[in-house]
Amino acid sequence: MTDYSEKIAAAHDELMQALPKDFGAEQRALVEDAYQLAREAHQGQTRKSGQPYILHPLAVALIVAREMRQRDVAVIASALLHDVVEDTDHTIEEIGERFGPDVAFLVGAVTKPNKAQVDNFQHILESVKGDIRVLILKLSDRLHNMRTLESMRPQKQWKIASETQFFFAPLAGRLGLYKIKSELENLAFRFLNPTEYALISKTLEEDNARTEDAVTAFKADAEKTVAAVLGGSVRWDIRYRKPFSVYREMKELGCDFYHVPFKHYIRAVFSPEEVNRDTGLQMSEADIVLKIYSTLAAHYREQTGSFVNYMAQPKANGYRSVHVRLLNPYGGIEEFHLSSENMREQSYFGCIVENQEQWLHRFTEVLGDLAEDPESLMPGIRASLYNEDVVIYTPKSKPITLPKGATALDFAYNVHTEIGDHARYARINGQLASVKTVLKRGDCVEIGTDPDVHPHPDWLNATVSYKAKKHIRNYLKRLPKPKYTLCPQCHPMPGSEIIGFKDSAGHITLHSRNCPDAIRIASERGNTIVAIDDFKADPNTLYPVSIDILGVDRYHLLRDIIDCIVEVHHLSMTSLCTETKDDIVSCKIGFAVHSAGELDETLSGISAIEGVEEVRTL
Repeated sequence: MTDYSEKIAAAHDELMQALPKDFGAEQRALVEDAYQLAREAHQGQTRKSGQPYILHPLAVALIVAREMRQRDVAVIASALLHDVVEDTDHTIEEIGERFGPDVAFLVGAVTKPNKAQVDNFQHILESVKGDIRVLILKLSDRLHNMRTLESMRPQKQWKIASETQFFFAPLAGRLGLYKIKSELENLAFRFLNPTEYALISKTLEEDNARTEDAVTAFKADAEKTVAAVLGGSVRWDIRYRKPFSVYREMKELGCDFYHVPFKHYIRAVFSPEEVNRDTGLQMSEADIVLKIYSTLAAHYREQTGSFVNYMAQPKANGYRSVHVRLLNPYGGIEEFHLSSENMREQSYFGCIVENQEQWLHRFTEVLGDLAEDPESLMPGIRASLYNEDVVIYTPKSKPITLPKGATALDFAYNVHTEIGDHARYARINGQLASVKTVLKRGDCVEIGTDPDVHPHPDWLNATVSYKAKKHIRNYLKRLPKPKYTLCPQCHPMPGSEIIGFKDSAGHITLHSRNCPDAIRIASERGNTIVAIDDFKADPNTLYPVSIDILGVDRYHLLRDIIDCIVEVHHLSMTSLCTETKDDIVSCKIGFAVHSAGELDETLSGISAIEGVEEVRTL
């Protein structure tokens, strides 16, 4: 049997060396005590790799201290103890007595309830309780599990990788932890799609090798150009995209590897203090970024419309930078990302280096309802976490963060439920638009409401945000359920000659008596025919119809037809298409009626109009 004592001792020493330098004797003693309990509790336990289990909590604690940059002793101690209650006989009460309520809370928050995965996700969301440290612990634990997933059997690998891709990687992105998100995504991709991962990785290496000389030369020339203005303190490097990033864009664009644009970018990073020292000026971060941009744009040809200012409009995860694409001397286009060291740190470690209360506010705004609604938790997680975000503005310049692909309806519901429920139209950047219009980052949106407008079933397909879908579903659930299902082929309506068929579950489907489907069903299953005598017109229920009108053109003919529908019979038109050729008018009109009788009256009225020769339903 392998003696792991030296490896355990080395992992312990590495953790103690990684503790914040300002930790006093009491804090270091608490970490040591947590380690001793964890080692004792996990004595004799091994991981699937055969290694002693204690190496896992040691590794998680090291991630918390070093990669997550935690300076709170309770978080590091909790990382060492995070599996003690779940996997041993020790209790939360014992943890609380020995290490205090803070450590006990954190350990309890990351202890699984041993139920279905949906319960585990719900437990995580409920356990946040205003404390982002819970998520730091869960992500650190998941990161080490993914780094050591090789030893698991394939079925377990697939399960853990699926959870990671679905929940934990997007969660890291939502918290602004880009480096953690990127690593989790690529580790999950490696185990979920090993063939595709290997192919893209290999092709990326080949592509990077092929373009390296030209990109390096362009980078060096850009560096020299900027140094002539700002000195040599701006640092430059080439950043290559990871396999999952390329794979995701292939899927989004519906293209192969070679048609994915910008598989690398040139990055310029600076410290304002160093640049100001070199130039003798006092410029802000934003001033320096824009100075680098203007210097590059003056020297190289800029791709029109490629300038994106994430400083003025940061992404929802806090990312700030300026992106621009420039034509290189070899006829290609290179993308540049310009940012300060502080901006880069924020994009890598968002919730860790910034105000955690601010990040909790962002996070709970998005996920606050999820823990309260277990029924829609899983689709809600996907809608709330997985999408990239766009920031949209109200007319008063208030930013509203929405998932990529969100519509004006999503915007309306995220401003206020009442606005969403009665949204009739939108003005996007001052232009009238449908509430189903997809929004772009930076749009300014105003919603027009009408008390007579209410959610429609098709609104579910016109929204992507969890909040909008939840309220639309809730409204639709409150509506009285129809007694019958209407045939989608013949579109029966009250007052028409109808027939019903009852299935084995007792559901009745209505057909017009001349419907081909009804005739076929009657011949096959005549015993399912039922008499219908309570299919009555309802003032709140409309049935869409389309008619085709043929006539001889004259002055005001179209006006008279519209007056007949709208003014005489008080019906709302939904579509109008008319064409006049050689004085013959062909007109298609869509509107809605309450019954077959109302339709017949309308058709009779149109037929009586001078010049109308033929009217028929479509």
